[in-house]
Amino acid sequence: MWNTLSRMLQTGVLTEPLPAAGQTAPDLETMQTELLEIVGRALCIRHVDAGSCNGCELEIQALNNPYYNLEGAGIKFVASPRHADLLLVTGPVSVNMEEALQRTYNAMPDPKFVVAVGDCGGCGGVFGTSYASRGGVANVIPVNYTVTGCPPSPAAIISGILRTVRPRSSRA
Repeated sequence: MWNTLSRMLQTGVLTEPLPAAGQTAPDLETMQTELLEIVGRALCIRHVDAGSCNGCELEIQALNNPYYNLEGAGIKFVASPRHADLLLVTGPVSVNMEEALQRTYNAMPDPKFVVAVGDCGGCGGVFGTSYASRGGVANVIPVNYTVTGCPPSPAAIISGILRTVRPRSSRA
């Protein structure tokens, strides 16, 4: 126990510094404002873990904290795909989750938006395509946008959601 405590005292705090008082990321405020303008109502997201390591899930959970305040921008997570506008999929699609993912996608009302989160969702990551994995989400269902990173930051996930729901005429 003393060895662990002495290592902790020698190492110090390893977290990111807090932003200065009254200062938030300007990109985040801009993204939240743009989301409210584009969506105009609540955007309902259904999240499916198709076989990930849970790294991306931790970043998705961070979207609900007071810093990112996703619900303040009119976005909420729902339990039923029948109420969802957007499907957020993490991980490489395991063989056991392939049918469940297809059923979830088919249960969503039109228009359907799908965002693959992380490198595993994009191309299968380190798991690739094998006897146990179908690879990326696009190998199973159509994907509108892929957020890269292992895991991607919450701001990158918000940006991916924005790029997906933004009207086609204003996409860059």
